[in-house]
Amino acid sequence: MQDFKLDKILPLVQKPARYVGGELNSVTKDKDKVDIRYAFCFPDSYEIGMSHLGIKILYSVANAREDTWCERVFAPWPDMEEKMRENNIPLFALESGDAIKDFDFIGFTLQYELCYTNVLNMLDLAGLPVKAKDRKGLAPIVMGGGPCACNPEPIAEFFDLFSLGEGEELNSEIMDLYKEHKKRGSTKEEFLVDAAKIEGVYVPSLYDISYNEDGTVKAVTPKNGAPEKVTKRIIKDLDSVFYPEDFVVPFIDVVHDRVTHEIFRGCIRGCRFCQAGFLYRPIREKSPEVINEQCKKLCETTGYDEISLCSLSSSDYTKMEELLNLLLDWTGEKKINVALPSLRVDNFSEELMKKLTGVRKSGLTFAPEAGTQRMRDVINKNVTEEEMLETARIAFSGGYCAVKLYFMLGLPTETDEDVEGIGKLAKKVVDEFYNNPDRPQGKGVTVGVSASSFVPKPFTPFQWEPQATQDELKAKQEHLKDTLPSKKINVSFHHIPTSFLEGVFARGDRRLSEVIELAWRKGCKFDGWGDMFLYEKWLEAFEETNVAPEFYANRKREYEEILPWDHLDYGVSKKFLINENKKAHNAETTAHCRQKCAGCGANKLNGGHCDV
Repeated sequence: MQDFKLDKILPLVQKPARYVGGELNSVTKDKDKVDIRYAFCFPDSYEIGMSHLGIKILYSVANAREDTWCERVFAPWPDMEEKMRENNIPLFALESGDAIKDFDFIGFTLQYELCYTNVLNMLDLAGLPVKAKDRKGLAPIVMGGGPCACNPEPIAEFFDLFSLGEGEELNSEIMDLYKEHKKRGSTKEEFLVDAAKIEGVYVPSLYDISYNEDGTVKAVTPKNGAPEKVTKRIIKDLDSVFYPEDFVVPFIDVVHDRVTHEIFRGCIRGCRFCQAGFLYRPIREKSPEVINEQCKKLCETTGYDEISLCSLSSSDYTKMEELLNLLLDWTGEKKINVALPSLRVDNFSEELMKKLTGVRKSGLTFAPEAGTQRMRDVINKNVTEEEMLETARIAFSGGYCAVKLYFMLGLPTETDEDVEGIGKLAKKVVDEFYNNPDRPQGKGVTVGVSASSFVPKPFTPFQWEPQATQDELKAKQEHLKDTLPSKKINVSFHHIPTSFLEGVFARGDRRLSEVIELAWRKGCKFDGWGDMFLYEKWLEAFEETNVAPEFYANRKREYEEILPWDHLDYGVSKKFLINENKKAHNAETTAHCRQKCAGCGANKLNGGHCDV
């Protein structure tokens, strides 16, 4: 019946290929021959979700189990949602077309705070209560993972459990335990008490939160044997861990339509604003031989003609020259492009550029983050203006004539002089092009400046800092525009209210669950999409729940304050983060991991070892 209804509505919506499944390399199984059905949900559009490497890996890991069928689910675009609700079509999985409310697991990857209303909308579309306490019976288990799981408190009421850290092994352990409890006829509560004993599993219902009169957290109290601190999971050996031999190839264009391959996890740099740089420690590298063979296999099984080597800082991979030599041995002949995103300006060499331009050129993107050296020292970027201009010279000599530079506005201690420095640095990059005799002749230069609004995040040295207010951020944007010294510079800004909301939820607590639910009931969803963002509805939700968003976004925390995520352990010690915060206010830098170990503590997760 549902197939018939889909046939009826698909001609009426944009991009029906988002909803039909059946793509190359998608996995179908006999549902009567599996014990566990897993709906892997990405709470955003098909095009965004199908570009994400994590979902590709975990989809394949789960389907490698004979007892499990993992299927993909994406947030239907509003036109499709409208038709689904009109025709009583519940949210379904792409591979089978079956309603996901009948699955054993519904797992959400949480990549961005502004996806939270989509999570609720997808649960509601599935025909399920949005709050965990209202979902009776063992199944479905609603679980979350990904970077936002490092502080899941604002959405704790909607989830049964969270997996902290890397999921390749952890998810399988959760499913093994579930399988036992399913055979036993256990209640959900019995399963969750046992699940909390698995390292990396956080069960919010097993923790009571109390608050002080000033609204700060007073205590987080575990019960029923739950651990006082939940420690994230990591994969210790990237060479031996499961990696897919194929990816699902979409029918339509998606954001990153190519082979994406992870070359290492973690980051040596310690930029104080960067949550990922601390969440994914310790550093672990994959060997060039394994990467090369896996890339070759993926190109064969998908037909893609581009490989993107992904990490937090690709040029910090210690065996890059060896890896590129292996890849270029066969990619050049097959006209396959090799792209290196996330390059550092201080180790982009002429040799690296020549290898990258051996195939077709892609644009170069670098992230100075701040316009003055003082500000770069505050954030521990550890790059100089001279290094950036030398990088530009190398790129322009190699034939590039377009560079994009990423900066942030609203960083701690930032002054008007620091804001003006962004334009001045971009102008020096423009001048470097025209002063370079080896530049591409007959062409002009394009320097793009993207200036996002700084959002303080948990597990970073800036987790105690206030976010700049919306008025302050608007003034900084105007000041940068007014002081741009060249028409060759194109500047773009992030939307300030969305950054504000991101700041609220990044460091929020459980009292925000009520706000999120009310905003969703008022029609909020796809909040990360500018034309869908209903800021007035969010303000109404805060007012009606008597919650002040500025308490979470714009308030400075004291070091002694109990933070909503203090009962979760991502490896980096609080003592280290406090020390880094103090050094930031003195504009003192910390050497990167390969120069000197700063004692962050994350190597304890890997037996005292980092691949540095």
